[in-house]
Amino acid sequence: MNRRTFLSTAAGLQVAAARGFAAQARRPPNFLVILADDLGAKELACYGNRKHRTPNLDRLAQTGVQFLTCYATPICHPTRVEILTGQYGHHNGVHNFANRRGGPEPDSPAEDIGRNHVTFAEIVKERGYATAIAGKWQLSGKQPDLIRECGFDEYCMWAFEEYLAEKDRPKYRARERYWHPAVIRNGDFIETTAKQYGPDIFSDYVVDFIKRKRDSPFLAYYPMVLTHGPHAPSPDTVKSEEDKFKTGRQNYKACVEYMDKIVGKLVRALEENGLRDNTIIFFTADNGTAGEGKGDATELGARVPMIINGAGIQARGATGELTDLSDVLPTLAAFAGAKLPKGKPIDGRSLAGFLKGESPAPREWAYSYIADRRILRTRRYLLEDNSPLHWGTLFDCGTSRDGTGYRDVTKSSDPEVIAVKEQFDRILSDMPVPFVPEEGHPAELKTARRRKQA
Repeated sequence: MNRRTFLSTAAGLQVAAARGFAAQARRPPNFLVILADDLGAKELACYGNRKHRTPNLDRLAQTGVQFLTCYATPICHPTRVEILTGQYGHHNGVHNFANRRGGPEPDSPAEDIGRNHVTFAEIVKERGYATAIAGKWQLSGKQPDLIRECGFDEYCMWAFEEYLAEKDRPKYRARERYWHPAVIRNGDFIETTAKQYGPDIFSDYVVDFIKRKRDSPFLAYYPMVLTHGPHAPSPDTVKSEEDKFKTGRQNYKACVEYMDKIVGKLVRALEENGLRDNTIIFFTADNGTAGEGKGDATELGARVPMIINGAGIQARGATGELTDLSDVLPTLAAFAGAKLPKGKPIDGRSLAGFLKGESPAPREWAYSYIADRRILRTRRYLLEDNSPLHWGTLFDCGTSRDGTGYRDVTKSSDPEVIAVKEQFDRILSDMPVPFVPEEGHPAELKTARRRKQA
């Protein structure tokens, strides 16, 4: 090749590269949405935990936006419906597990996510996004339409027996999610061994999806199986083959730290594929920590991390602004340039303008619910355990966000407190919950027909 030809070729490659970068800049951002399982905000170092090392999430929080107050619902099933639909329970019909106190019947239309709801995956698909999900489903659906009917092109999930096609059910081993996991991939049961660790299988699938779809916009939804019990040793702490199945709370720290390690692995996959600067990462969780808030109509049951980092996100670090998981759908839609579904009331509010530094945060309050109980929070005041049968407990939180220094003002006659009670009553009047005529714990069974909790 002579010099003139070489220069001409080099110039052509530069033009092609420039066009490629321009196309990358013009296309909407990719999305990586991570939902941890049973992880209260208090478990992460960036939220004040002194025992757990979470450097990857800490880094995302420091260089992105970390909401100090984000609410899921206090139990996973209604949360998983809320984040997908952008709707609270009074609009999507799911306030609890089916057959539990205040929850729908198993055959209720509300439980049929694919036919009766519109998910964030369906919304971004209208803009040409490839979509995938890996990890934990725990929602409705049957083969052959399972999961795909909710807008996901492909999936790799921890398998319940009812998720499998009839031909695969004889091969089903157990409900393991960690070592020797039960896995279903795009409709087929996948054989695994005791050497394989479920979170690695699911996160590897996300990495592979990122590689395969790097040339087009994509949404990868990763509802983790970590850190839900039974708490098994992680690959970093397991000592023997027998040790893999010795579960207990002593392994919880290892579960949290391996979860953080997986987040780092996914961030590296984006970097290695040249996608880090054109991808928005959401990290949150489905409810508070098991045994320490989960299932209770309290802030401890509802408060989860929310860290958002990536393309176009202004690095704010920790913020006292409020959010809840209904905000994920409209935020994704705004960044993707997608329209919200017609005929479906959306309770969430787009955070896109705030995240980009273009507008104030859109929320004056955050909301959560389980069965017939409600939780409502403004920046200063918190109402817990509100129901049609009792008003609940009101706290003056001051500037605190983590439960420390809260002051019970339920019986106060201070004019400011009275005004807050009236404000909360007005807000809650538009958010009805099921009426259950007797008192009881929100997560109690509604009937004797108990669905196993995953």
